[in-house]
Amino acid sequence: MFETHSREILVSTHGKGTYEITSSLREMLSETKIVTGQLTAFVRHTSASLVIMENADPEARTDLHSFFDHLVPEDLPFLIHTYEGPDDSPSHLRMALTRTSEVIPIHEGRLALGTWQGVFLFEHRRAAHQRRIVLSILGETD
Repeated sequence: MFETHSREILVSTHGKGTYEITSSLREMLSETKIVTGQLTAFVRHTSASLVIMENADPEARTDLHSFFDHLVPEDLPFLIHTYEGPDDSPSHLRMALTRTSEVIPIHEGRLALGTWQGVFLFEHRRAAHQRRIVLSILGETD
């Protein structure tokens, strides 16, 4: 039998960084009887994104943050979209370089993530925010 499930989750951030949401995805899947299918996560913002990243060693995410600070610094003199501060346009550029959605296969009733993979909200703004992420699961039950 084919089923669909959808919900929105809120993620509170306290500024730039990565916030793991893997447990929320697993929790939603556990509430279903789906054994084969896919879970899609979509962030509804233009200054945050989603990434699948190593979740075992936090230094990997620290390097990701440092890399993006180097790649898209907040003091680029040619940026003009700064209505909400110097991180305004850089946050949109960082989002455009990453993704607003991730699709994860469901295999044998579990998310088919690798051993060290986690799903993270990547906050690109310095200020705290409430981020909305829509989760959708499509798949077959036994």
